[in-house]
Amino acid sequence: MNRSHSVAGVADACAALCAMADRLAGREAGAERRYLVEFGRAGAGIPSGPLWFVAAGAGGRNVFRGRGFRPELDDGSNGQARHFAGIVATAARIGAPATRWLSVHVRRDGLDTADGRLTEVALEFVTGIRSGDITPADASAWLRARLCA
Repeated sequence: MNRSHSVAGVADACAALCAMADRLAGREAGAERRYLVEFGRAGAGIPSGPLWFVAAGAGGRNVFRGRGFRPELDDGSNGQARHFAGIVATAARIGAPATRWLSVHVRRDGLDTADGRLTEVALEFVTGIRSGDITPADASAWLRARLCA
């Protein structure tokens, strides 16, 4: 199901991702890992169960198809929301360093590419949520400022 917002006939997947972050923020406080895992499930179809890595390794699925990302984060596809949420789901489970390594060496998303830059923002998001520097209640505004065109 595509729940992306539409702007002039083009789906705004970035806005839909931010709206999803708002919906998830109402959940119980103090459950940062759960918030991040749910973010990956709702935004990229990465399940919360023990076989999450199968879906993550396959790249997840496009829950929000469309565009709306900053030019430096836009690879020209309709899958940047999925990419971001999938990185969040993976980093929530195995940490930022291992996720970055997989992104660069397995997925071949160089740090100087749109996907590599998007991965870095996703890892910054995960680190911010885990440290409390970004709260789930503030996540949507943070995402909008960092991701959306």
